[in-house]
Amino acid sequence: MQNLLGGGKRLRYLCQDETRLGLKTETGRVITARGVKPIVRVQWPRKAYWLYGVVEPITGWHFCQEYPHLNSENFQKFLDTLSQELGSDMALIQMDKASAHQALALSWPDNIIPIFQPSHSPQLNPIERLWQFIKRQFQGENFSNLDLLRQRVQHELALLSSEFICSLTTYDFILEALFHQALLYADS
Repeated sequence: MQNLLGGGKRLRYLCQDETRLGLKTETGRVITARGVKPIVRVQWPRKAYWLYGVVEPITGWHFCQEYPHLNSENFQKFLDTLSQELGSDMALIQMDKASAHQALALSWPDNIIPIFQPSHSPQLNPIERLWQFIKRQFQGENFSNLDLLRQRVQHELALLSSEFICSLTTYDFILEALFHQALLYADS
């Protein structure tokens, strides 16, 4: 959404969520010959970290940061850093109703406006597709430590182009809503 507000500020539509990444092996479906059961070594360690992120479905812009836990303190740090990254732009940010997102102690930056999606509806948040895609890239692989996993995740994120992220995260209902909103601004 590239609407200009007063003073040349842009109004942007972002989608936010977090994902847990850990040493437990990511599993999923694989294609094998009929009657052949795939064999994958699965490890179960509990070591993990959280990747906090936002995507802008219209442009494919994304911003991610790593934190050791999912809590309101780390979410506040993420919001503050995101606010600086946005500069003078304003952002409407769609997110779920996680307790970390609704903590009373949060201090929302002036350039970030939260929009909470209905409970238990991750399918409405486009960034969920990005997390699924990233995790699918190392499905069935085992990492001996978190640093190796971090390197792999950073490598996968670096390979993603804005065009690919846009194609992955743009939903028709979001495009329609932003289009109609742009028309309202143009008429006023």
